[in-house]
Amino acid sequence: MVRTITRGAGFALPVVIAGSLALPALSAPLACGDLARLGRPDLRIARAETVPAGTLPADNPGRAALTGAARAKAALPAHCLVEGTVDPRVGAGGVEYGIAFQLRLPETWNGRFLFQGGGGLDGVVGEALGAIPVSGATAPPALLRGYAVVSTDSGHRGRDNADASFGLDQQARIDFAYGAVGTVAREVKALIAARYGRAPAHAYFMGCSNGGRSALMAATRYPTAFDGIVAGAPAFRLTRAALGQVWDTRAFLSAAPTNAEGKPILAEAFSEADLNLVADAVLKTCDAADGLTDGAVQAVASCRFDPASLACAGDKTASCLSRAQVEALRTSFGGAHDSQGRPVYASWPWDPGLAAPGWRAWKLGTSKTAMPNARNATLGPAAIANYFLTPPDPGFDALRFDFDRDTPRIAETAALNDPTGTFLSTFTARGGRLLVYQGVADPVFSARDLVDHWQDLSRHNGGAAAFADRARLFLVPGMNHCGGGPALDDFDPLAAIEAWVERGEAPDRLVARGTAFPGRTRPLCPFPREARYQGGEADKAESFSCKEP
Repeated sequence: MVRTITRGAGFALPVVIAGSLALPALSAPLACGDLARLGRPDLRIARAETVPAGTLPADNPGRAALTGAARAKAALPAHCLVEGTVDPRVGAGGVEYGIAFQLRLPETWNGRFLFQGGGGLDGVVGEALGAIPVSGATAPPALLRGYAVVSTDSGHRGRDNADASFGLDQQARIDFAYGAVGTVAREVKALIAARYGRAPAHAYFMGCSNGGRSALMAATRYPTAFDGIVAGAPAFRLTRAALGQVWDTRAFLSAAPTNAEGKPILAEAFSEADLNLVADAVLKTCDAADGLTDGAVQAVASCRFDPASLACAGDKTASCLSRAQVEALRTSFGGAHDSQGRPVYASWPWDPGLAAPGWRAWKLGTSKTAMPNARNATLGPAAIANYFLTPPDPGFDALRFDFDRDTPRIAETAALNDPTGTFLSTFTARGGRLLVYQGVADPVFSARDLVDHWQDLSRHNGGAAAFADRARLFLVPGMNHCGGGPALDDFDPLAAIEAWVERGEAPDRLVARGTAFPGRTRPLCPFPREARYQGGEADKAESFSCKEP
């Protein structure tokens, strides 16, 4: 449905209330530059200009590390670039806020709109290209497919994606948590309709990590805004996962050697050889359970491993782990809990991807000094102090977090921030489709936590079979956070969700490939099914079927 409202000096602007198919033209299309005159006090349009075909996209590897966005290498098509800010204001402490966005409108439009999720704590506006948010993906970005694409900073300007100072402002918390999604979607759909003279036939949301969290927010808080949603590694319990990061950092520090001043060196708690030792042991234990020994653990549900099997009988050697290392692994993989043993965050599945650089980058880092550079140690503490705790406590030392006393202090932010809701009746009734993927070796958000949530979603939405008609979860063996690891991380969830929404082609499998295993293809199976070898060429997806574990 489309409703026309009057804004500013009597200008009639079409507003899309919900995505639908084959909507009629609304008005004469506006030239790109004319979109600037649609600005108003609560919608500042700073830029509306044509970008010629052949322009190369900007590269931002730092942001890609947090969003999983595959690097966009192909030249961009001719398009209209619009940049602006919604609801500019002065907030707590005299800081300027507003929901900044970037919108790219291709000259050759396919009638679709994609909202591109962010990463980390947002705070910057990414290039609105619609790159597939899996780092190994080779599929073209949405903009190159003809999508109109928008990105946003989620309502605050940070130094980078780790800047949590916005947490001192009430409205900024709301905008980051979910408000920016609804606000930007509403305003941008109106701009799209003004540019093309017709509303989008279909609206999609796609993101990984915090972008995956925002994707689930879109399904739970704005159930009429999007027809198809792709949520990768969704941080659906971000507040609890942040506490899990503190738990892990403490666990690994307990096994770390110290410098001359007696300070632990986090990165040296486990050497590369130590982690490879563990990964090889996991493979030896679990690899063959899918019917083929191929260097990957496909039988995720049945993989059981105890690091005690690697404990040294005496002094530490290259072929075993110290007692402190074994205990650190047990503590970390067992999940954060309070003094009564009650879970604070989930346990973790064992997967050979723990020896990959992406796992180390989050859990241990590479710093050779007592100043860690692990993302768990650099991103999480400030977020806990400024955003997750209510009221914010800027001087709080996250490493001294008390899991009994302090855990209740995150409840208020969790209620705003974490899309743990399971009531999706409006989204599913209007034909909404949800595709979720998660790396089994993700070091940031536990695949077990997501599986537990998925089972809750199934129970609360008509049971597993009924829910599978509307939503599917794909676990990716070996994959780290939003890509990487000994995994097949080259697949195209955007094509899959588009086919499901528009042609009713439910994804019974996603065929994946990746540079970690050249020449190999495998099916990614919808949970709870897993890939099982049925005979034939070992490197061909056709030799595998998706079976219940």
